[in-house]
Amino acid sequence: MSSNPNQNQNQSQSQSQGPGLVASHAQYVKGAAEETIGNLTGAQGWTNSGAQDKQDAVDAMKSASANRDASQKGFGGVEEKAGNLVGCEGMVKEGAESRKE
Repeated sequence: MSSNPNQNQNQSQSQSQGPGLVASHAQYVKGAAEETIGNLTGAQGWTNSGAQDKQDAVDAMKSASANRDASQKGFGGVEEKAGNLVGCEGMVKEGAESRKE
């Protein structure tokens, strides 16, 4: 069984970008929820933790999206609508780009 190392590397990168992007969006939603709870209850720890989770998620999304080809890996209208729902401009943009293809 021989395998092409470049193919394996590309598959690994593709797999890591997809889950990384999805996990980052989940982290953003979690952070938004924590921040909201903190704001409603006056618990500064929750507010700070939520804000930090959101910022970490944005950084991770930018990193995961840097080399992502929306025409190859996008989810089109679904991604765009989900982005509108959670307030993620990157999802809206990439969804629109992948929908055009």
